[in-house]
Parts: sequence; C-alpha cells; structure tokens
Amino acid sequence: MSLAGLNAAADQLTIAREHAMLGDYDTARVYYQGVISQVARHCRAVGATSGAGASASDAHRARRWLGAQSQLNDELESVAALAAERAVFSARPGTASSPSLSREGGRFIHLPGSPSRAPRATPPPDLTWMGGGAAGKAGQQHHGGGGGGGGAKAALKSPRDRDDRGARNAPQHVGPDGDLADGLSRDILDKSPSVRWDDIAGLEDAKRLLEEAVVLPLLMPDYFQGIRRPWKGVLMFGPPGTGKTMLAKAVATECGTTFFNISSSTLASKYRGESERMVRILFDLARRHAPSTIFIDEIDSLCTSRGAAGEHEASRRVKSEFLVQIDGCSGGGGGGEDGASTAAPVMVLAATNFPWDIDEALRRRLEKRIYIPLPDRAARSALVNINVSGVEVADDVDFDALSESMNGYSGDDITNVCRDAAMCGMRRKIVGKKPEEIRAMSREEVAAPITMSDMTQALRRISPSVSKEDVERHMEWLAEFGST
Repeated sequence: MSLAGLNAAADQLTIAREHAMLGDYDTARVYYQGVISQVARHCRAVGATSGAGASASDAHRARRWLGAQSQLNDELESVAALAAERAVFSARPGTASSPSLSREGGRFIHLPGSPSRAPRATPPPDLTWMGGGAAGKAGQQHHGGGGGGGGAKAALKSPRDRDDRGARNAPQHVGPDGDLADGLSRDILDKSPSVRWDDIAGLEDAKRLLEEAVVLPLLMPDYFQGIRRPWKGVLMFGPPGTGKTMLAKAVATECGTTFFNISSSTLASKYRGESERMVRILFDLARRHAPSTIFIDEIDSLCTSRGAAGEHEASRRVKSEFLVQIDGCSGGGGGGEDGASTAAPVMVLAATNFPWDIDEALRRRLEKRIYIPLPDRAARSALVNINVSGVEVADDVDFDALSESMNGYSGDDITNVCRDAAMCGMRRKIVGKKPEEIRAMSREEVAAPITMSDMTQALRRISPSVSKEDVERHMEWLAEFGST
C-alpha cells in the first residue's frame, strides 16, 4: 500500500471512530469495513513478500499488520454489538420484531425461537411531509404495502396547529440526527413576539417588501408561480438600532408562518462535520414545517467571504452547506417544466450591520437587499409617540421640535431618550430620601408626567450612537449592491 493509501485509510479510521462515538453506528460500520478491506489487501501483499527466505524485519511487519487487522475486526464487532443493543431498546415491547438477545463471549447472540434478523437501529425516515407520492412509496416499502403512507399522513398535523398553550403539534424528526433536530426545534418561535406592523414607525418600503415576500404568497399561491415565484432570501442591512430585528419580530407575529430564530451559537459544534449537518437539518425542518421563515440575525458572523485570511476549513464547509441549502429551499429557482416552484415555501430572512463582509454567493442568493435607514423626521415623531404612549405626558411637550432635535438618532437611541426622560420625575421626588422612605412611597407618589424639560435634559445626556461615516458606507453599499 502506498503512503497516500495509508494516509487515506488512517483518515477513514478516524472518521469511523468519530461516528461510533457519536452513536451513528451504521455509518461507522461502513467506514470500518472499508478500512478493514484495505488492511486485508495490504496484509496479503505483505504476506506474499514474507515467505521463505524473507528477512526477519519483513516477517515482523507482516505480524504487526495482522495484529492491526485483528484489532479493527474487534472494534467492528463492538460497534455491531452496540447497534444491536440499541435496537433492543428502540424496538417496541411486545412486538415480533424485538429479538431475544443474550451476551456470550462479549458478543450478542440470538436465543432459540427469536427472529434471525435484528431490527433497524432507527425507524425508517418519515416522508409523509414530502407529499403523497413519496409518502406512499415509503409506506409500501416499510409497512408491506396496502395503503402506503396514508395512515401516517392522516395522523400528521399541520405545522401551524397549536394547542391551548400555544405550543406547536409538529411531527418530530426521525433518523440518526434526532438529537440535533430536537435542539434546533427549540429555536422554533412558539410564542408570538407581539410586535405588529403599527408598532414600527416608518420603514414603509421594508414592510411592503416583507409582506410581498411572506404574506402574499400564502394568500395568492396560484399567482406567485413561475417568474413571479416568491423571493427565497431577503437581507436587511443598515446601521445598528434601526429596527431590523423588530421587523423580523413583526414578520413572526403578522405572517403566521413557522418562524426559526437562528444565531451563530445555534449551529456551532465542537465535533467535526456536525455544524454542516445542523445546517442541513435546519432546512429539512423548515421544509417540513412549511410555510416557514428562517431568521438569521447578524448573518455576517456565519457567512463572511470565503478565502479570507485565517479562514478555518470547518467554517468554509458550513458556508458551502448554507449556500447549497438556500438554493434548494425554493426549488433552485425553477421547479417544474413551466417554471412553477414545486418546493415547500421557505424564506430566509437575514439581518446584518456589515453587509460588505458577506460572501458574494450568499449576496446573490439573498435576492432582495433592503436598506433600513435612520428614521426620518416623521418617523422620529412617531417613535416618540409610541415610546411615551404608556405614560403621562405634559401638555408642553412639542413632538415636532423633539423630532427635529433628534436628527441622526437611531430608533434605539430615541427609545433610550424617552426612557431616560420618563424617569426624571421619579429622580426629583426621591432626592434626599432614605431607602426606607423610598420603599414606603406609593406608585402614585412617584409618578410624574414627562415634561419638555425632561426630554431636553435626556437629549443632552444621550448622544447618537451611529456615526456619519457608518451611514455613508451603508449608502455606498446600497448604491452598488442594493435590490429593493
């Protein structure tokens, strides 16, 4: 065996052991069998040269390779025993498919009267979500025909069904990656964020585009076909604090789709290859729960430009899987012969403050790229009204003058100004009081209306958090790559 062949066999053995440690015994057995076959061929070649007249070193090398082959066979038998043991626990009690096993000499053997074939370590994949054809075939293969996947499909509930507590009654992921799927399922937003379009001041173009991308295809599915197919990706970019995440929350509240809220920590794993698998499972779950929306906040932390200095191999693999899955989540841009999209409706909604760091291929897949600007004068006045709607406001507050003074402030900055002004009355009333006296004060004693003086003091204390250079850089990127 050449040096390259030995290195390849060593890599396959490492992968086999990693899959075995992760509990993916079927895949581990395939890799083990490949390594053992290579070692067996090498042993035969070494044995042919270590016959009569061979040197002592050749004979010693042949014995070492035979010992390695024996050790690999022992590891393969241990993996097979673990798979059989898991099959016993996975099988339903009281059914004919549960074999009676006994340990003898470190191996599991069948007792008399038990079936000769061990059950599957994992149940067959559930294909009912793919439609009648695939579900029927799966049912005929794994349930002996006679009705195919009809019963399973009838039992499958809509991904948007909710019980009285608001939890989703969606089917669980079936297969060797069930644990990873369960972890990702926790990022399905079961509770509504209670953010409506009316709660967001301004940004009318962004609201219109998001409604066009998410809501209208559900209301008029026959219209959004062929060249009118829905956008498969929308990127919201702009300075920090301008309302990108708020818009995503409004989408989750208003649109009624299954909403996946994903961050970089959701897809991070210390195990080799697991992050890519989680990306694939994420999109599988999204298609299964369709119509669905995958929201990725701060996407620049996941999908920076490939080929950059210091880029790790694992990061590159995750980006590649992301690109493949985004292209596939909407039927690859085509669908049937007439151009109609036949895939489950899944849209990727992303937000970033650094659009220039995103990979070019991802930029192409996010077909709509919306600039979320700083609020204009009318939006600033509306933001102040929204923020002080729950407290008492004095008659001398001039909202037009305030909106003019807040030029250059982001939405978050304006919220902070209003919060600070709302506490000014409380600060005046507790001056000089001891903690016991403050504790004895009622809410009515502390409450005081917001005055224009309070707002002016808050404006002097809180400066804008967005620089003019940052705004100009976003405007340049919009002029070059924007798609609204």
